[in-house]
Amino acid sequence: MIPQVVELTDPASYRALAALFQRIWQDPQLPVDPPMLRALSYAGNYVVGAYAGEEMIGAAVAFLGGHGLGLDRHLHSHITGVITRHRAGGVGYLLKQHQRAWALERGLPRVCWTFDPLVRRNAYFNFHKLGAEPTTYLPDFYGPMDDGINAGQPSDRMYIDWDLASPPAVAAAAGAVTAPDLAGAEILLGHDGEAPGRARPVGTGRVLVAIPVDVERLRGNDPALAIRWRYAVREALMSCFAEGRRVVGVSREGWYVMSGLEEKS
Repeated sequence: MIPQVVELTDPASYRALAALFQRIWQDPQLPVDPPMLRALSYAGNYVVGAYAGEEMIGAAVAFLGGHGLGLDRHLHSHITGVITRHRAGGVGYLLKQHQRAWALERGLPRVCWTFDPLVRRNAYFNFHKLGAEPTTYLPDFYGPMDDGINAGQPSDRMYIDWDLASPPAVAAAAGAVTAPDLAGAEILLGHDGEAPGRARPVGTGRVLVAIPVDVERLRGNDPALAIRWRYAVREALMSCFAEGRRVVGVSREGWYVMSGLEEKS
């Protein structure tokens, strides 16, 4: 059965969405409460659920955004989640492509959101499955968080800019998945077993920044090591962005591929 994505318009569906997010994030409080969902939906924002039959298995909430007195209009995707047993079934991709079509129908050229740069599967998904580009590193973006996934860890995020009409986004919407080119890239930050290695000096070409294998497991089993990864990746990626490098790939093996200093956008 192919899941169906629908816009939510009634109080029962808002309660179901709020409960779904509470379950996914293991949050003692509701990440988004039903009255807020009602207000966002009524004001013309994006509130949808993905259903397998009668069961809601995923959802997404987004609202209109704009920087510079609203001249940079876009859709800001605040929260998207899929229950664990359906994550390998393409539900996240289905939700994001529905979001892309919804935004384009309303004349919104871009969708933006934040994600945890240590979560390897999300980094790969955003860049290669969607054709979206991480553009900015945001240290401790939300401040302290109390849910079961993020509690006790700095809430660093990367800001995603998804240009919906860009060649990578159009190709990704057609199902094309590119592979990152690691040839000739130098390791700026590597692995030392399960721990991050020391940052190394690099030249002007492409560089690699390691991502832990499973930071979510580390947070439960070794939170101190998870925090070491947080600060090591923060330092490496922020230094790359400060030099004018950009993300040009994310490998399944756990590397951010950062552009060379002479590469053009």
